[in-house]
Amino acid sequence: MKLHGYFRSSASYRVRIALNLKGLRADHIPHHLRKGEQCAPAYLAINPQGLVPALEDDGGGVLTQSLAIIEWLDETHPEPPLLPKDPLRRARVRAFAQAIACDIHPVQNTKVLARLRELNLSEEQVTAWAAWANREGLSACEKLIAGEAGPFCFGAQPTIADLCLVPQLANARRFGVDVSAFPRLLKAEAAAKTIKAFADAAPDKQPDAE
Repeated sequence: MKLHGYFRSSASYRVRIALNLKGLRADHIPHHLRKGEQCAPAYLAINPQGLVPALEDDGGGVLTQSLAIIEWLDETHPEPPLLPKDPLRRARVRAFAQAIACDIHPVQNTKVLARLRELNLSEEQVTAWAAWANREGLSACEKLIAGEAGPFCFGAQPTIADLCLVPQLANARRFGVDVSAFPRLLKAEAAAKTIKAFADAAPDKQPDAE
């Protein structure tokens, strides 16, 4: 398999964790987002959205969108499972993951921040926007799992919720958010970071890390 990504991309980070948890190997092909390499014609032929990640399977098929990729990996390599068996619990885990992947992440990603700069917002305003998006969304996520014993977001094993949470907390810190306001999220993050699959997927461990 080939994973097209970028070391600092939180969406790519999610997929790297999933691959590691499943014990799967993928050749990592970097596309530097700040240099616009994701917009090169060769990559747009793979993913017309010009976003990372994209996963090429061994048969040449291409998958895009991190949650779709992760669920495909979970369906084709079911151990360890990343979603609970109970339908209600599965829905809640998916809802938490989507709160991050669909509501927080998109409004503070590289593409949106670049557009804000094009609209002549100062760098301070751009950073403040990204911090606001993270702070508001993570505040809601804190409440979503407040009643979960843990140590992970939803129980004793990591799920796709944790795969989304850990990269998003890294983003929040990068934009100066005081994450100490989210003790339940930090509890799940701490549990995840004891697992080698999470640690090895960290941005600073990637070949294209700067």
